[in-house]
Amino acid sequence: MTANGRTVDLLVEAFDLNQRRKFELKNADGEVIVDLYFKPITRADRKKAQSLAGTDEALDISTQMLCQMAELEDGARAFAPADAAKLQRQLPETVLNELELFLFGVGEEADIEEAKND
Repeated sequence: MTANGRTVDLLVEAFDLNQRRKFELKNADGEVIVDLYFKPITRADRKKAQSLAGTDEALDISTQMLCQMAELEDGARAFAPADAAKLQRQLPETVLNELELFLFGVGEEADIEEAKND
């Protein structure tokens, strides 16, 4: 116990899970198609995505996480869990990768090569 309370409570209070980051999804011409918003990922979010994916396959889990976490400006979910398969089948992988890398914060503070080495 610390002088200010329990350590777990201090940690939880130090991080705002309601802060959102904005991602502008653009088409090949550079026009914004939709703005997507993402709150910080928790371990519980990751476990839920893994459960919904029904596999340990990282690509399936990451797309399920995208469907679970992406929001529209008004806070509504951008995707349903069932959209994961359609996104994987009908969206160019480069676009899906870009979205998922943003979701996981890769490239913001570390470059992709560093992430591959972790």
